[in-house]
This record gives sequence, structure tokens and C-alpha cells, in this order.
Amino acid sequence: MPTHRRQPSIEMLEMMGVVKENGNENGNETSVPPVHTPLSYDYVLVAKTIEDQEKEAYQKQVEFIDALKQKDFKITRIRDDNLVFYGIQAPKEIFEKYRYLLKVSDACNWSADQNVLFLSTRIRIVHFILNHTPIKSGEDLRDLMKTKVFETRFCLHEKKRQKELKESWARWTACLQGQPITAVRNYFGEKVALYFLWLGWYTYLLLPPAIIGTIVFLYGLVFFSSSPLIKEVCEADTIMCPLCEGCSVWQLSDTCMYAKVSQLFDNNGTVFFAMFMAVWATLFLAFWKRHRASYVCEWKVSDWCEDEEELILEIVNNSDCHPKPFNHSYLRSTLVLICVIVMILIIIGLTHALVVFRVFMAGILAKKLSDSASRTLLSSQSNPAAMVLGAVFHYLIITVMTRVNRIVALKLCGLEKTRTFAATEKSFTVKMFTFQFFTYFSSLFYVAFFLGRINGHPGNYVRIAGEYRLEECHPSGCLTDLFIQMAIIMILKQTINNVLELAVPWFSMFLKKRRGKKLERKCAHCYLKDESEDKKVSELCENCKLRVWHRNYELNDVNSFSLFTEFLEMVIQFSFTTIFVAAFPLAPLLALINNIIEIRLDAIKMLTLERRMVPKKTNDIGVWMEILEVIGVLAVIANGLVIGISSDFVPRLVYRYYYGPCANATGTDIDCMAGYINNTLSITRIDVNNSIFSAKQMTTRTGLQVSQCSYKDYRSSEDYSLTPQFWLILAVRFAFVILFEHVVVICKFVAAWFVPNAPLEVKNDRLTDKLNRLKQELRSFQSTRSP
Repeated sequence: MPTHRRQPSIEMLEMMGVVKENGNENGNETSVPPVHTPLSYDYVLVAKTIEDQEKEAYQKQVEFIDALKQKDFKITRIRDDNLVFYGIQAPKEIFEKYRYLLKVSDACNWSADQNVLFLSTRIRIVHFILNHTPIKSGEDLRDLMKTKVFETRFCLHEKKRQKELKESWARWTACLQGQPITAVRNYFGEKVALYFLWLGWYTYLLLPPAIIGTIVFLYGLVFFSSSPLIKEVCEADTIMCPLCEGCSVWQLSDTCMYAKVSQLFDNNGTVFFAMFMAVWATLFLAFWKRHRASYVCEWKVSDWCEDEEELILEIVNNSDCHPKPFNHSYLRSTLVLICVIVMILIIIGLTHALVVFRVFMAGILAKKLSDSASRTLLSSQSNPAAMVLGAVFHYLIITVMTRVNRIVALKLCGLEKTRTFAATEKSFTVKMFTFQFFTYFSSLFYVAFFLGRINGHPGNYVRIAGEYRLEECHPSGCLTDLFIQMAIIMILKQTINNVLELAVPWFSMFLKKRRGKKLERKCAHCYLKDESEDKKVSELCENCKLRVWHRNYELNDVNSFSLFTEFLEMVIQFSFTTIFVAAFPLAPLLALINNIIEIRLDAIKMLTLERRMVPKKTNDIGVWMEILEVIGVLAVIANGLVIGISSDFVPRLVYRYYYGPCANATGTDIDCMAGYINNTLSITRIDVNNSIFSAKQMTTRTGLQVSQCSYKDYRSSEDYSLTPQFWLILAVRFAFVILFEHVVVICKFVAAWFVPNAPLEVKNDRLTDKLNRLKQELRSFQSTRSP
């Protein structure tokens, strides 16, 4: 009878290249078969086809594969046009060694669950061995990839687990659902799982500041129409001094809309919100430590030690290995430190370039129209328009400098010659974050603390190129300028990054789609040799193997720093949300909306658009925790300085209780803040002996010639000396900053003390585990002593 031939099921084909595993109803992996089957592939190497077998690259390929075979690795070679795929199967003895060494390790919590090995752990072990298998020339796999001996490498996605995670996690309809963190850990390893755990916890705790920040914004929106400060600006007939050379005087009422916007973000509620956010940052970190402790205890990695894990893997790879010694060079450290300082100075220099750009744009915009009336109307709006253009230009600089910073940070890490890759990753993280922080925030620090304070006064203006004057603050305050900068950068960054993060990998996949269809047509003609559908698959054709390997090959590449990029993006956002939140109370709300999208975007990207990331073991988010704590301290300092120095909170307070209508505590029908704007303005008078401004500049758009104009400052109209009110306000500003920071720091310490780092259940469970382990060791000892 003819043999019955049937086409393989899709599920059978999709399992090609993965270890067949069992799972429970929660989708958690349980075990790995003790022996390899033809379906199990731990890793895949890809190389370009080399026709001339005498070429050095081909010889190195063969030499590396032979080195793996000497370690009892099984290699399956399949050629596809101009590519050669090597499917790698590791022997089970390697994993048995790892399990035993892990059991006797002092730095690991051993449990019965660790008698089995997840596929993610297998991949991590094989990845380490591949990276530490040298050929005769001393080159390892990283070196061979740099010289294009091998084009790429990757571990395979598991179709079954991939499908389960798609349904429960990586879909847009799950945006408001929780995350299956344990399933993510089983598939991607602890490092990726802790990233999503941290991101989910950060997003969850953004709810209170998002709500309170929105209330603060609505408070300003509801009461700004009745504010006497806005009425004073909008109804004023005050003539303001020209903003640039060649500009004419303008009326304060021309900036009525700007004054209204200022009140939305510079009101009494902002002070309490800034204090809340400083304490919130501490509570967030404290509660995160508790949240993390619950999961790492469940995963039995609480006492995991990176150095000891590395030693275990070294022994598994080569039992005759020697530990890599720690080394330190003061010369190299000094050189790296100098390079870091030089790079920071360059970034700060770009901040000066942004200042010059805004100054030039303000002058150009103010002079754009030739007729006097239109020019006067435009000059009052030139500074805000220049601030908007400067923010956009700043975003472009950030985009370019991100690439430059990455290259410089990698070069500096190469100079350090760190002992392990983990040390290199930590060093790179610190340097890259430092460069990015200065790139993002140098301009914001200038706007917050220097804008309008170093521009001089009539008759002694600070100019660039002898013509363009430095920017001035609006009579309603400088905080709105900081808000404009933050809002544009934050919105542009989050929106454009999210679009590119999904669109670029998807478009790359779209371009490779034709090749994938060709392999599917080949595989459709591949039939099984078994007569019964109930029999196990005994053999699958090479086209079917190639189909799975090629589909993983066509996915976007990932590297050791792929997760770093995601962390960096979120930590920079955390900095925006906490450091200058006094100027932008809507920042937590925008961050919350972005993060809800970001979680699913990253999940979809990692599962469907990128190759499988090599799972890594850890029990914390690493150096990022220290960076977040530094940001928490900066948040206290920066918010105190923003409220005390940048905002008009302190001058309004001094005016209300010392200079205003209510200063003597006498009852009056006049609002206590009436006349505040006029009180903040100084006057300069023009006479025949005073040539500060030309006659044309002192002509209003109605053709009226004026003899005096006002500007924001506390100076005498006779000799431009600072008034006593200026010194009183300055003293109160410093007193407020000191008081604010001490109160918030005390609240932070109390909050950190009040919230333990780990729940009581976790501490008790760890204590019980250690006790049971000691008892087990004692029983083993007694059994060996008994006859």
C-alpha cells in the first residue's frame, strides 16, 4: 500500500527550533526534557556564504564551529542562497553542572523549583559559552562578528509562549489590565521582567500626582479670570521699554494672553504640588523596593550575586578557568574623568548656542515688519515666539546629541577596560545618563535660574554681537518660559519616539515580507513521513527548519543595550516629571498617558518585531536605582529653587504682607494684590541728555511720543541702583528655599523610615527558606556520618 503523506500542521512547524516544554494553566514553564530532541535549538548563528573556502573568514567559521563541537555541542548547518544558518544544541551535561553549582552556591536561594531549568536559563548559559569560546587566534564570537565572520546571532522565539503572551499582555486592548510578570520572566528573564515590573509600578503610582497636578491646573484655570494680576495687565495703559535695538515701545496690555497663561502654572497651588512631588519621589522608590522584594523572593533570586553567577558560568564553560582579576588604573580613570568633563562642557556650550539662537530669533522677529505699528505689536510677542522656536531647536539638538553621546560613552568604556560585561554596562549607563541629563536639562536650568536676571538694565544692557540683547522675563514672571520649554520637549519627545519606536521596526519587517513568503511556499510542499497523525514527528524537512530560522532572522536585531534604551527613556521622563514639575503640573498626566501606551508598545515590539532578547538574570534594576535616588534629591533642590527664585510666589508674598494694600492689616475693599504688577516695574526717563533709546523707539504705534517707559526690575529711576525691596525679596527667597528643602528632606526621611524595604511576609518567607536549607544540609551531613 502506498504510504499516506500529510502536510505538517502549523503548530508542528512553529515548534521547530524550540525546546518542547510543558506548562500549567497560568502559562508558567515547568520543565525541560532531560534529553535533546531533533526539535531543540538553543541558539542560531548566521554567516554569509563564502564561495572560496580558502578565505580566512571561512576558515575562522569552521574553526569556531569545531571549537563548539569539541564541547559536545551539536551543530545543524543549513545553507540558504547567500546565507548559512548554524543551529546550535547544547549538551545536557552543561545544564546539570550549572544546576549543581547553583545548589552549592552560598549566594543563591536554592529550592526544589530550581531542579528544573527554564529555556530562558538555557539560552543564557549557551550565550555565555558562545561568547567565551575562543579560536586559535584568541578571537571570541564578539570579535568574529565585528570582522563579519558571522553576520548575526539570535535565540529563537517560542511560538506557544509567544502566542500566550500576545493574548494576555502584548495587545492594545490590554492597556488597562495588569501584566503577567512571572510569565514575562520565564520567557525573557529577570532583567526584562523587572523593567516591566518597574514601569508598571511607576505608571500605577503616577495616578495620584496626575490627579493632583490636573486639579492644580484646573484651580489656575478657574480662578485666573478673576485674578487682579491678570486684570492689571490686561487693563493697563503702561508703556513698556523696547525689547530690542530698533524696536519701539509697547503696551503692557498687548501681552494679556501671556499673563493668563502664566497664572495657570504660577499660582499658590504650585508650591504645595512641588512639595508633594518631592515627597512622592521618595515614597515611589520606597514602595518600589517593597514591590520588587515580593517578586525576587518568589523567583528565589533575593541573594543572587552577579560575581558568583559569573564564576559558575566560567566553570561550566571551562573547569580549568581562572578568575578575571580586578584591576584599576589611576591614569585611565583620570583620562576618562577629563574626557567626561570636556564632554559636559561641550554640552553646556550647546546651551549657550541655544541662548544665542533665541536672542537672534527674538531680534529678527521683532524687526520682521517694516512699518512701525506692526513692528511694535510683534515685538511684544517676539520673546515667547523665540522661546517656542528655541524649544524645537533644542529637541533637534537632543536627537543629534543622543547618537554622539552614545558613541562617546562607548569609547570611554573601552578606555576603562572593565573586568566584565556587567561592569561595562554599569559604567556605560552612568556616563550615558550623565551626558543625556545635561543635554536635556542644561537649557532648562538656564531658563529657570538665569533668564531675565543677567540681561542688565536700560543704559547697560548685556548684548550679543553688540546688537542683540539678552532675553527678558515677562512682567507676569519667568515660569511660563520654563513651561513652554518643558511642554514642547516632553510632548515632542514622547510623541515622536513612540511613533518611530513602532513604525521603524514595522516598516523594516514590511520590506522583508517577500522573502518570508517565498520560504512559506517552499515549506508548504514539505510532507511528513509518518502514516498516523497520532505519531510523534520523526523528521521535518530543512525548508521547514529554515522557515522558522529565517523568520527570526528577519526580525529586527537586538543587542545588550536594547533594554538600556528603554530604561533611559523612562528615567529621563521621570526626571521631567519630578525635577521641574513646579513649572509644569500637567507633566505627571502626560507621563501617565505615555506609559500606558509605552508598556504595550514595548511588549508588542519585543514579542513580534524584534528578535528574542537574550534572557539575563538579576534581582534589581541595577545602577538605575541609584540614579533614581539622585534624581529624587535633585527634585527637592530644583523645585525649591524654581518656586523660590523663578516663580513670583515670594515677591507676591512680600508684596501682600509688606507693600500691598493689606500690609498694615487694615480692612479694605481693595484686593490685597492690587497694584502688584505696577510695583514690580521700574521706570526709565528719557530727556535731551539721555540717549538710551532713540526718538523713533519712544514713539507708540499710535504716533504718540513718550518720555518714559517701564521694565521689570526693582531699580531706582535716578541711578538704576537696586531698591531696598529687591534686597528684602532676595533675603526672603533664600529663606524660603532653605525652609522648603529642609521641610521636604525631613518628610523624605520620615517617609523612607516609615515604609520598610520589604513586606513582612517576604522577610518571613526568606527566613523560613534559609532555615529549611540549613536543616536539609544537616540531614545530608548526618546521613553521610551514619553507618
